[in-house]
Amino acid sequence: MSEPHGNRIVVVGGGVAGLEIATALGRRGRRRQAGEAASVVLVDRDSVHVWKPMLHTIAAGTSDVSQQQTAYAAQARDAGFVYQPGELCGLDRARRSVRIAALLASDGRVMIPERCLAYDILVLAVGSEANDFGIPGVRQHCHMIDSRAQADAFSREIRVRMMQCLGQDARLDIAIVGGGATGVELAAELVHLTHAAVAYGARELERRIGITLVERDARLLASFPQDISEATRARLESLGVNVRISTGVVAARADGLALEDGGFVPASLLVWAAGVKAPDFLAHLDGLETNRSHQLLVRPTLQTTRDPAVYAVGDCASLVPAGAGRPLPPTAQVAHQQARHLIRHLPGALRGTPVPPFRFRDFGSMVSLADYDAFASLGKFGFFEGGTLRGRLAQFSHVMLYRRHQSRLHGFWRGSLLWLVDCLNSRLRPSIRLD
Repeated sequence: MSEPHGNRIVVVGGGVAGLEIATALGRRGRRRQAGEAASVVLVDRDSVHVWKPMLHTIAAGTSDVSQQQTAYAAQARDAGFVYQPGELCGLDRARRSVRIAALLASDGRVMIPERCLAYDILVLAVGSEANDFGIPGVRQHCHMIDSRAQADAFSREIRVRMMQCLGQDARLDIAIVGGGATGVELAAELVHLTHAAVAYGARELERRIGITLVERDARLLASFPQDISEATRARLESLGVNVRISTGVVAARADGLALEDGGFVPASLLVWAAGVKAPDFLAHLDGLETNRSHQLLVRPTLQTTRDPAVYAVGDCASLVPAGAGRPLPPTAQVAHQQARHLIRHLPGALRGTPVPPFRFRDFGSMVSLADYDAFASLGKFGFFEGGTLRGRLAQFSHVMLYRRHQSRLHGFWRGSLLWLVDCLNSRLRPSIRLD
């Protein structure tokens, strides 16, 4: 049966924004009559969704990826949208269709051939990836943690390196480039991994592992208040992390990092968590306007500047709010708020109602240093405007960000059950991956 013309919404990218949009609009369509409901399709090259701010814990092996993922096919069945596996490889704005690349098996066999999907509204929510800035050796020698597959690959690699460290009486030096939230949180999780491994019997490991965090800026967490940056650095150093600030990387090598100040950081395991850019293919997507980081330029309505039928949200979009001097940051908070805006207004847009401008509210930022500490800035709204939190209350607030995301995807009761299951597993299962 053909889909009703004028009601087709295609969402490309199943991250924070994309999956929330598809889930909410799919459920809304179920509650309406078939002739009035929008047909919602979600496209993603992966088969499962993982909350991106949790990738560093999966990479360190301090959380189990199998417990923290949502299968798109199952979510599509429960929420009432259609899941199409594959990667966006072309856009025809004149015909309002997207081309989805063939889905291949690991041995190269074609499972699903290339196909085209028609749309009336297209939402691009393809996220972002680390930016190597063209620095020599980064792509060849550094791990990146932008996806579930990359995080899982790093987790497997670090377990191999730790076994070699123990079995061959050798050192394991790890260097992380990037003093933003990802780099800082990963450094803390790797310390937690080391301490947990010692508790499981690897007693020689703690003195054989060294972790260095390199940041080009004059302080860690440059987007956070000064006091949080200083407290974070002090806490990491108290955990044994060597923090190098005010120096960038000029080259990555198999044996470490060459720095701008002429120094060298020896390391056999390198992680690149510096800079953010949108996927490269957006710069060649049927004439849509992008910036130097390949982010799609959008109007205040979140419509792309050259096509009102194409929207962009989250990390892959660049929006400069009225009166602001820079675009909104690529954070989960921005992606969620933009998703809620489109959830509210896309059904009306299908009927010809103009979408109002998006307004971002800064509710602050949080960073968690594993089980050791956490910090939060309270943003520009609320009774405690501009304040900061530290310790257990900040840790709980950080946890609640993820739990609210689960609740939006699965509903309050099922989200609460998932939280309960996670609490039980934390008591019953090892605290780190031991396989």
